[in-house]
Amino acid sequence: MGESENRVRRRRALRRRDAAALLDEASVIVGTVEASMVEEALTEDGRTVYLLDDEITFFRDEGSLVPTLRSPCVDRLPAAVVDMGAVPFVCKGADVMAPGIVEVRGEFDVGRLVVIRDIRHGKALAVGRALIPSEEIMASRKGKAIRNLHYVGDKLWDTEA
Repeated sequence: MGESENRVRRRRALRRRDAAALLDEASVIVGTVEASMVEEALTEDGRTVYLLDDEITFFRDEGSLVPTLRSPCVDRLPAAVVDMGAVPFVCKGADVMAPGIVEVRGEFDVGRLVVIRDIRHGKALAVGRALIPSEEIMASRKGKAIRNLHYVGDKLWDTEA
């Protein structure tokens, strides 16, 4: 991994009640989430992450729980499909602009978590928060549509459990 290697530190198992509360919070966002072991940790860059059964599955962004791209939970989020011209920008952390979105799968309102996928392979490129509702994205075709929170190749993506 080299110089950009990011590791978790101060890893601790959550008490049963705290783990149940976290799983309930996650279930509201992405549907039923289960795990036999729930841990909380900090990354070297200070981000709080949650490990479910030894995999970094969620992180906190401004107090809200967000699934990581490595989590199977991202497949349960509504999706914005972007054209291939937007892919390099999204993968460098740029917010998603409405003109780059070619399809919306599922409905969402402002503030809802959305997975960003490429049109060619359907791969999850990023997780973001909607800045405008899904029905307006395809109608307006201008401005920022989704704020990028976590993307392929960022520090969290490179973090080792």
